[in-house]
Amino acid sequence: MGHRQDLLAAARRLLRTKGYARITARDLVAESDTNLASIGYHFGSKEGLLNEALGEAVEEWTVQLARVAMADPDASTAERGISAWSAMLEGLDGHRELAVSYLEALAQAERDPVVREQFARQYRRCRERVAELVAESLGDGTTAADPKVRTIAGFVIAVCDGLAVQWVLDPEESPSPAELREGLERFWRPVHHADR
Repeated sequence: MGHRQDLLAAARRLLRTKGYARITARDLVAESDTNLASIGYHFGSKEGLLNEALGEAVEEWTVQLARVAMADPDASTAERGISAWSAMLEGLDGHRELAVSYLEALAQAERDPVVREQFARQYRRCRERVAELVAESLGDGTTAADPKVRTIAGFVIAVCDGLAVQWVLDPEESPSPAELREGLERFWRPVHHADR
């Protein structure tokens, strides 16, 4: 691997062990066996490196959740969403440090336009990927560019983010997969009756 990949791998390890806010440039250099100049050259800043590493980790997790959601070819779009959210909830124990680091990083976006744009790009990629899955799930020829599909993708991501925040703050009281399923069924039942 070159310095760029060495730095990304080091950042991902440190995000899991130290958390976003406590990682220094010197930590990254020591963990990657590179040098300070490499951080600036490849990522512009320590934050740029950490944010890219977080983005990679989140994208990988999105791919894993997509596999779960699309595993049953006969599942409805709603069932696929519930499967992905349930898998996310079940996997949070193994991703706690990543979730906390992500929240720490997001807090920086308000004060740094470069960080904000970096995360906005990551969210755009995530929405595009989820919209592709929603369009595939609908199976009616609707494309990922359809505004309806993009709205559903945004909703799916909002639920994921909201569940993750609840779990980080209060894992004992955040919804279990079974409670999530029950809550969604109770929520959707009156909506379906109102549509008739």
